[in-house]
Amino acid sequence: MRGRHKSKKHGGALWLLVPLLVLIVLKTNLLPQVARSSIVGSPPSAALSRNEMTGSGDATKDVAAPIVGSSKLTCNFSNHQSNTCAMEGDLRIHGKSATVHVVSASTYQPENSTIKLRPYARKWEDQVMLLVREVTIQSSPPAAGVAAGDTTPLPPECSVQQDVPAVVFSTGGYNRNFFHVMTDVIIPLYLTAHEYGGRVQLLATDYEPKWIAKYKAVLAALSAYPVVDMDSEDTVRCFPAARVGLESHKELGIVPGVSPNGYTMGSFRDFIRSAYSLRRRQAAPVSRSSGRKPRLVLILRRNSRQLKNEADAIAAATEAGFEVVAADPDDVGDLERFSGVVNSCDVLMGVHGAGLANMLFLPDNATVVQIIPWGELKWPCRHSFGDPVAPMGLRYLEYEATAAETTLNETYPRDHAVFTDPLSIHRQGFDKVWNIFINGQHVILDIKRFRGFMDELYQSVTT
Repeated sequence: MRGRHKSKKHGGALWLLVPLLVLIVLKTNLLPQVARSSIVGSPPSAALSRNEMTGSGDATKDVAAPIVGSSKLTCNFSNHQSNTCAMEGDLRIHGKSATVHVVSASTYQPENSTIKLRPYARKWEDQVMLLVREVTIQSSPPAAGVAAGDTTPLPPECSVQQDVPAVVFSTGGYNRNFFHVMTDVIIPLYLTAHEYGGRVQLLATDYEPKWIAKYKAVLAALSAYPVVDMDSEDTVRCFPAARVGLESHKELGIVPGVSPNGYTMGSFRDFIRSAYSLRRRQAAPVSRSSGRKPRLVLILRRNSRQLKNEADAIAAATEAGFEVVAADPDDVGDLERFSGVVNSCDVLMGVHGAGLANMLFLPDNATVVQIIPWGELKWPCRHSFGDPVAPMGLRYLEYEATAAETTLNETYPRDHAVFTDPLSIHRQGFDKVWNIFINGQHVILDIKRFRGFMDELYQSVTT
């Protein structure tokens, strides 16, 4: 459910604060507000679509004198997910200093010349945002516009001139948690960069080679050029347009009415299928008379929320009529292979946790089954992995563990509030819930009850 070590007890979905976020969303009609700060010139028109870009097929050209005096910059800090800035004109990006220089002749104003933001789409979580490198957007006049004796810093000279737009993002944050990578980076990257049809340069702060290698298929589908490591590059790259920060709407989802390009989770899943060369688009009910068994992939956990009697669970699913594919963390980590495994299945099942985000690879009309641990967790579990299912063209079922199906019985007596009044534990704060119900228990299925559930599941995916 959660990601990086330094902030796990504060972070992840922070579902105890979701009601507050819902209130914010309702007050804003779920629409990002008009950009609050137009710093240099007038706002760009959606920061240049790929149809407005010109130039040859090469991203890098010989250094040429940029157009002076036409730079535009607009920023949106009112979106509840992320802060973003879009700009066009004379733009110069220096990686090592994480600075974007916006050069303008007549509209430069020293009093509002500097903007700082962290290009990661989870801005309400202070702890995780501290793990993300800050990027400075510096408005400055061209050298020709600085009077003698003026101490205003001059923008750096271009080392490389590129004729495609740039998108600056971070591979930091919860970068080892698949749910968060999809929610906070990959879906936002799709929303921000896909419109350019590959003619866009991605620049990453907090650059991690292993992360880049793991998600290379998606990155290659978004951009025809290798991702630039901003942290180590001393080059000054110049661009005609750029975006710093990523558009983001919600957990593991897209709001079509908010996306200027009308993107949906359906279109995103088409993109993912193309990136990973997944052949199966639609799951059809399996005929019981055909001799073929519906395939079920069971996501197994090895830390918190383990399925302690997983062998019995696999046997029950097999007896119900499924071909079961058991996937442990090593299997799930190999996306190039595992995406194809999931795509070949009719059902994905697992105890609440990040591995359920692999539903993205399922064919349309497949079924997602979430096993909800004990502790009045139905609402937050549905928020993370139930609500996103329908917009993906999938079906959702859940199996909620009873008080008899948790290892908390080994720690607390049955007359403890953990069993008699779980909501009283919720009222004690997020840390308490995290330590007891999220990270403090495993699931031991009542196999008789579970077998009945599997029989019903089998009936629902066969004909």
